[in-house]
Amino acid sequence: MTIPRIDIAPLFGPPDDARTAADRAVMEAASTSGFMTIAGFRGAEMLTPENRRRLLAIFALPEEEKRKLWRWNFDHSRPNVYRGWYPLQKGTLSQKEGIDMGPDLAHGSGRIRDDDPLAEETPLPPEELVPGWRAMAAAYYRAMEETGGAVMRSLARGLGLAETAFDAAFENGVSTLRLTRYPYLPEIEAERPDEHFVVHDGRRRAVIGGAHVDSGFVTLLAQDGVEGLQAQAHSGEWIDVPPAECTLAVNFGKLLERWTGGRVRATLHRVISPERERFSMPFFYEPAADAEIAPLRIDGAAPFEPFLYGDHVWEVATNFVELRGVKHLRQPRRQAAS
Repeated sequence: MTIPRIDIAPLFGPPDDARTAADRAVMEAASTSGFMTIAGFRGAEMLTPENRRRLLAIFALPEEEKRKLWRWNFDHSRPNVYRGWYPLQKGTLSQKEGIDMGPDLAHGSGRIRDDDPLAEETPLPPEELVPGWRAMAAAYYRAMEETGGAVMRSLARGLGLAETAFDAAFENGVSTLRLTRYPYLPEIEAERPDEHFVVHDGRRRAVIGGAHVDSGFVTLLAQDGVEGLQAQAHSGEWIDVPPAECTLAVNFGKLLERWTGGRVRATLHRVISPERERFSMPFFYEPAADAEIAPLRIDGAAPFEPFLYGDHVWEVATNFVELRGVKHLRQPRRQAAS
């Protein structure tokens, strides 16, 4: 398996030969490897080394300031359940810390709802602690929304659907921008059981992000120039997803695979220790919490009972260690489905 690099700039332009060629390349990647790297997307200029450092400056906050952003499952005095900071959980396979931010970061308080933790307010650090960070993070969030929309419209065209087939579901979406730090902790890695290690390029390496497929639709991942991300080929072999300046690694989620009748492939991926600190910035492009996911008119797609996206993502996300212990705080809203 090879992971293609695609210039998606034509996806933002008129319906011409260049866009048709880009559509073909995107659909080929989505239906075979389930992974691609892209250039020419909105916000690419924000991923230069200097701008990445500015976006990741939040990790330099003192620990007492990070604690003020913790989620409810780590500090029961906090009101935020779904958004906010998750500290390093030593002893788990997921060896990382970070923050999950929602649409209010980019679109303001009008996107906050008191009746649904999926649309709760994102706790953010004071402006004076990280000057300019909030505005830059908001601009990056909006750029990723635009990029995610362009990729979904390209997939719609590739599937033979109207290019706007997915637009309504993603209006007022609950997309997540996550900033993640994988610290290098050799003393912790040394204590891991053997099953948490793999051999890569002849060397024993710790798995610091367990093998999984993303649960949703499209993940747009900015890497920090440090290797470690791998995707699994059909053969079972693990393939490096090499980082490159001002590009994104793109993979597709299990729900999109189901929605498209398997035409789009969700691919297993993992993170192995680069034996140094590593950062990543995934953006999970997601529909609205109350968007109904119903079968598409695609040949070969299996029928399923329509459901609400919010119910799906809550059921899946709360199984991860970063959200463990909060499942009971949101009840299914299936009765709202039409």
